Amino acid sequence: MSHSELVEQLRWQKFKVLDDGFVCLVDVMGDDSAIVQAARVSYGAGTKHVSDDRTLIRYLLRHRHTTPFEMAEIKLLVRVPMDCWRQWIRHRTANVNEYSTRYSVAIDAAQQTDPHEWRSQSESNRQGSGAMLPAEVGEQLTASEREFQAAARKLYDDRLQAGVAREQARKDLPLATYTEAYWKVDLHNLLHFLHLRMDSHAQWEIRQFAQTIGEKIVQPLFPVVWEAMQDYRVGAMYLTRMDVGVIQRLTEQGAQHHKSPPYSEQDFLAAQDETWKKLTRSRERDECLDKLRQLGLVAH
Repeated sequence: MSHSELVEQLRWQKFKVLDDGFVCLVDVMGDDSAIVQAARVSYGAGTKHVSDDRTLIRYLLRHRHTTPFEMAEIKLLVRVPMDCWRQWIRHRTANVNEYSTRYSVAIDAAQQTDPHEWRSQSESNRQGSGAMLPAEVGEQLTASEREFQAAARKLYDDRLQAGVAREQARKDLPLATYTEAYWKVDLHNLLHFLHLRMDSHAQWEIRQFAQTIGEKIVQPLFPVVWEAMQDYRVGAMYLTRMDVGVIQRLTEQGAQHHKSPPYSEQDFLAAQDETWKKLTRSRERDECLDKLRQLGLVAH
């Protein structure tokens, strides 16, 4: 299938997200070859083999040469809950036109939470979630959520019927209310958005949108770029200067005491960065320990 045929197949196809959300492709400019063409401005089209193109794209992404990726653009239509959209719109690198509840009646849909989807507050991360709440608690929360959303919508509809201006009638709608927006972004900034919002630390709801955009739209349209992103961002690990220092000291200590990985947590603490030693709590130290556990250098 040609790229143009693929675009026509994907265009306006609504990929469902959450209970009533979706993402769909409106338009796209460019493909993998557009990135290559931008990087090789002195070459004509078709002068390099596909394998060479793949090598160049991977080099560009690996070494953070981002400008060629700005030559491709994607325009999406998204339907997303307003609380999730608040996080989304913080990425100030796109062109946005959102559904107006001053001009039009608010979309009659709000995201509802299944009983088994309620999450507790994380004890280690103030902005994150912890374990799932018990089912019986979830049943009560879902029932009260539906009651509240129905009451909020009735209040809104009653205000409109009473002649209240749309811009004022909307003020008590819940953040779970869905909104729609056109979102046009270049590929470089889209990859950055996906990298952050597909991460396991991102809120679960926005992660569903990011994964759908990545897997259903970006992957088929830019397969070589997507492969490189998986290898160099999603599946990669960033080591700081302090992380490298800990690894060096761990291996030196291991050689001195005839130890081999995985080292113990006590070995890790002995090799930790000087700036962490006086701290009772250090998120940087915890992140370093987690990285070394993933690498098999420190035992779980």
